[in-house]
Amino acid sequence: MNLDPVLVRKIEVFLYHEARLLDERRFEDWMALFADDGIYWIPATPDQEDPLGEVSIAYEDRQLIDVRVRRLRHPENYADQPTVRTRRVIGNVMIVLPENGVVVARSNFTLADLQGDEQRIFLGEYVHTLRPAGDDYEIVQKRVNLLNCDAPMGGIVVPF
Repeated sequence: MNLDPVLVRKIEVFLYHEARLLDERRFEDWMALFADDGIYWIPATPDQEDPLGEVSIAYEDRQLIDVRVRRLRHPENYADQPTVRTRRVIGNVMIVLPENGVVVARSNFTLADLQGDEQRIFLGEYVHTLRPAGDDYEIVQKRVNLLNCDAPMGGIVVPF
């Protein structure tokens, strides 16, 4: 598979930038990465294919992502007390050859989530469907395939 190394690097930088925005709690900037028709999806079962006909952990359009971000900013958001701190590590980025400019990027991630004295580690795969937007890309869909998606995991406060 021969991919343009400039394209590969551009997609990697996009993914790293998104992770940094989330780790820095710049949720409004993160939300701005999504297309107007963008979707944030966390399936509840391995290899889930239908987000609407089956239960999902999250399936949010731009309007629901906005609600999530406003809830995170609300001063009485007790789920975020003390404030959740996160760090993400992204690797094994693989890009599917673009069709009509749309790129699918698959990557593995590790997310450490610290709230008070409790630290949790999440592992999984991101599947980003990205569409060109000016000189950059916008997220058409971000699918988060959690390794333990079908296990009890407690409350999820910040986006993956």
